[in-house]
Amino acid sequence: YFGPRLTELSDAAAEAIASYRGRIWFAGLSAMSLGVAKALAELRHHLFLPGLKELPAETAQALARHRNDLSLDGLVRLSQDAAVALAKFEGDLFLGSLAELTEPAAAAIAGHRGELSLGGLGGVTDAVAMALAKHQGLVLLYSHTKISAVAANAIAMSNYRILKQGGRLTEMLH
Repeated sequence: YFGPRLTELSDAAAEAIASYRGRIWFAGLSAMSLGVAKALAELRHHLFLPGLKELPAETAQALARHRNDLSLDGLVRLSQDAAVALAKFEGDLFLGSLAELTEPAAAAIAGHRGELSLGGLGGVTDAVAMALAKHQGLVLLYSHTKISAVAANAIAMSNYRILKQGGRLTEMLH
């Protein structure tokens, strides 16, 4: 546990921390080098990186090698390239601050096989819903306010779950 006061991490420090056997939470870490990402991927427990707002594809590729759950709940956008990299990640993936998800990024992240938590999305377009319906694992959506009949059908026919946490489903359009 390294709370919000840690705002920078050197490659050497990350390599030393990689042998730690507990959960790691880096709330204050808003950016990281590729070397830090590679070192942190070696951790054996849940890795919390809520301070990251953006994720370059090469950093996503390094973090995808992590062998436990990965929380990137600070990301506000996810590029298609980063989504392609994260699709290779085998643990549960938490992307709780994404306000929107493009169809190409949704199609890419649908290749991920663990639980996929998208708690911050304010809505899902039909194209995104159809792309996410191909996800093999559980997809958690928390704060949708409106979805179309097409999106509702995609949700009903797949492994989606809408949870009333951090918001509520107020209208399902038919």
